[in-house]
Amino acid sequence: MGTLKHLVETGDRVERIEGIFSGTLSYIFNTFGDGRPFSEVVLDAKAKGFTEPDPRDDLNGTDVARKVAILARECGLELELSDIPVESLVPEPLRASPSAAEYMARIPEFDGEMAQRLQAAEASGEVLRFVGVVDVKGGKGCVELRRYPRTHPFAQLSGTDNIIAFTTKRYTRQPL
Repeated sequence: MGTLKHLVETGDRVERIEGIFSGTLSYIFNTFGDGRPFSEVVLDAKAKGFTEPDPRDDLNGTDVARKVAILARECGLELELSDIPVESLVPEPLRASPSAAEYMARIPEFDGEMAQRLQAAEASGEVLRFVGVVDVKGGKGCVELRRYPRTHPFAQLSGTDNIIAFTTKRYTRQPL
């Protein structure tokens, strides 16, 4: 927030903000690709205390969407949480599971879809990252799983690292 406020206060114009705003999801996607199924990586993150007690609270993307809404408002956009499309990583059939335990027991049933997405990214020399985006020019925000080249700064993270990139009038070709 301090960097964003400084940019605005010094007369810069923010065009886009893109980032990995969840340490939990950063850990999951920095780890996914080590040969384990997605469900095992989520279980590992839970065991290490990185997730909420119910991992769906992280995987549904709502926390990232809240951060996108806050950043959007700081940029002058009048976005509500409901205005931000969110790609939930919780499979539709498991969203209404009555407990975290049932969710964790059933998540392996859906490892195939995430494995396909990972394989497609890796085949193109890319990684998967769960990001939030504020498109100030377009007046919108979104939260989704995206692919990035292995050379991209978002692909260089480890553990629970977060990262944010500001594309502004001053920082057009090389975001801050």
